Amino acid sequence: MPSTEATLRLTVAALMHLTGERQADLAAGLGLNQTQISRKQAGTASWSLADVDKLSAHYGIPVGDLLVGVDRAVHCLPAPGAAQLTIHP
Repeated sequence: MPSTEATLRLTVAALMHLTGERQADLAAGLGLNQTQISRKQAGTASWSLADVDKLSAHYGIPVGDLLVGVDRAVHCLPAPGAAQLTIHP
């Protein structure tokens, strides 16, 4: 069974592919730079809990569904053009 970190990397890669985003696009959406995204996706840097919250808001997918895996996250991805619900603690 892959680690949570590995699962998240796969999930982010799938979401980027489905949405047509590049690392630079995702970085801009999360307030990071492309190098940081590259390192996180390569596994040389870890996704933080704050990053996971930002990913959740960026893609409009609940945190739990991001961490379960690709299939669940892809199923929860809002349709293009659909309004995304952002929940702030």
